[in-house]
Amino acid sequence: MSDRKEFRDLATPAAAREAIASLDLSPSPETVPLREARGRVLADRVDAAVDVPGFDRASMDGYAVRARDTFGADEADPAELDLVGAVHAGAAPDVTVDPGACAEVSTGAVMPDGADAVVMVERTDEVDAGDDGGSGEGDAATDDASRIAVRTSVAPGDHVMTAGTDIAAGARALGPGTRLTPREIGLLSALGLDEVPVKGRPRVGIVSTGDELVRPGDELDPDRGEIYDVNSTTIAAGVEEAGGEPVLYPHAGDDYDEMERLLRRAADECDLVLSSGSTSASAVDVIYRVIEARGELLLHGVAVKPGKPMLVGRLDRTDEADDSRGSESAYIGLPGYPVSALTIFRTFVAPAIREAAGQPEPATATVEGRMGVEERYAEGRLRLMPVGLLNLDEAATAAADDRPLVYPVDKGSGATTSLVEADGVVAVDPDTEYLDVGETVSVDLFSPDVRPPTLLGVGEDDPALNRLLDRLDNPRYLAVGSREGLRRLRDGVPDVAVTAGPTDRDVDAEVIGGWAREWGLVVPEGNPEAVSGPADLVDRDLRFRNRQTVSGLRSSLDAALDDLASERDADRRALAERIDGYERTAKAFESPVRAVAAGDADAGLGLRETAERLGCGFVSLGEQSVVVRAAADRVEREPVAALAAELRGGEGDDGGADAAESGPDFDAILADLPGYSRNSRNDP
Repeated sequence: MSDRKEFRDLATPAAAREAIASLDLSPSPETVPLREARGRVLADRVDAAVDVPGFDRASMDGYAVRARDTFGADEADPAELDLVGAVHAGAAPDVTVDPGACAEVSTGAVMPDGADAVVMVERTDEVDAGDDGGSGEGDAATDDASRIAVRTSVAPGDHVMTAGTDIAAGARALGPGTRLTPREIGLLSALGLDEVPVKGRPRVGIVSTGDELVRPGDELDPDRGEIYDVNSTTIAAGVEEAGGEPVLYPHAGDDYDEMERLLRRAADECDLVLSSGSTSASAVDVIYRVIEARGELLLHGVAVKPGKPMLVGRLDRTDEADDSRGSESAYIGLPGYPVSALTIFRTFVAPAIREAAGQPEPATATVEGRMGVEERYAEGRLRLMPVGLLNLDEAATAAADDRPLVYPVDKGSGATTSLVEADGVVAVDPDTEYLDVGETVSVDLFSPDVRPPTLLGVGEDDPALNRLLDRLDNPRYLAVGSREGLRRLRDGVPDVAVTAGPTDRDVDAEVIGGWAREWGLVVPEGNPEAVSGPADLVDRDLRFRNRQTVSGLRSSLDAALDDLASERDADRRALAERIDGYERTAKAFESPVRAVAAGDADAGLGLRETAERLGCGFVSLGEQSVVVRAAADRVEREPVAALAAELRGGEGDDGGADAAESGPDFDAILADLPGYSRNSRNDP
């Protein structure tokens, strides 16, 4: 088509940063109340207008004296002074300390006239009228005492904070660019300020585009391909974290006029406009044409993965816009897929927002790790690869390398969980085609307080397993299916793999526990089609919803079809081809059940537990063994031992240091799930 916008000359990451740096998204300074200033950045220098403290004050409890009256005093020969009164914190002195006199003072009290030092109370004695000796070390003066024996000498200024000691009037208190933490706010409070000039927070308008988007909380129609708008809320959180003020606008469809109206409104009201979606090379993606017609497009496409379809430009403001904001707004278009959008935002946009807000770059942490698997890549673009980490306590493993294992966590740009399950990013150079097992890589952690999992598990998804994981300390589990779980365990990354049903992989691992679950065909409540088994799926016109081939449930179904084929002296594949929907698979164990509950299928592959919980009928096809295997060289690791103890149900073990201290044990978990039981046959 003639109007199709192609990616021809992709900009380098450096060129993208340069283009963004050329944008002006700095807001005007503002004045805010001191109580709202935490985390903000000073726009101007603040000088002290008063002395802090504003008076000479006692820095401890004791007696205000003239220092020269104590010269030569010691334990053997104390100096006796007349007590003329007392001064307490917050009260104006009503006494004067003349030669030979003293006044009781408390910490923080104003020094009375005539006094230039404080003797701590512990070095004094009270002397009653007519008494020749002391009455007790460290006692406070009483109404009956008229004289104080000072058993030490002091110099002028001892135990006195003079006016302006903390900060003097006219001194530079804080400079521009200072980030206001509770410490700085305390100083500003001491100076008597109730408001401060700070750098403005850039207003960032966020517009998600696409006819398929629905706001979270609204009704979703999956049959129309509708999805919840993930990017608006996640990008808004990132804007706020970077020091900006997010402004969410209604999402725009793929209509040129509506998109133009929303973008121009956002440009009038904001310093930066961020859109997500409608940036790829497609005839229906019109956003770049809006920018070209109503502003300036600086670049379209960056040589980075994920996130190639990025836009950078400027949008002209309308005549009705606030003149103080200037004639144009900065604009950046993010890709539509959540992982791509968030990666591009974190890499290119967040630093620009922080700079505009005057916020410092966040503390970063980089760790050196070793690749747990090989990774091939040859696309000629910078790859920002989300990765997970696993720290191994080497004393409990056969490894001799104490660097953490690094493994890719990438389900594709459309999967929001890729970043949730990752601990950081590895930047793979465009010229790198291959990362080998054991190769050293540098991992840029998402934040310095990233806490890698104590235990990494992979394999089958299962309701009992979900509850069991809640009893462990910071585990991470990747539901990749039984077959893929065993493959990853064989490759040496995870601690454990959970499998269900028949398996055909030989892995060097140790079985540490397991259970049994009832599996079969999920049908509508009451089983209106009188489904009795796989033969009905083959012989009748029934709509079926299957599981993926990596699933243990799928393996058990295929084994049942093998048995049926043997009975009929037929080919199993031929039987499978006669099942309407056999190839229509779902990743999660609930998905086929939900399809049946919604009336989209007459039968689905699932578990009794899920069928009963979601109000469906169930046709049992047998009991399936679920097995938990640990890598042979990780069995003695404390988190693995804790998992094994949980699986034993506390038999001879308290569950380990990493086990949760509350909640039902594993036997109680199984008892609460329909179709679940202990399985003594946990052999592979």
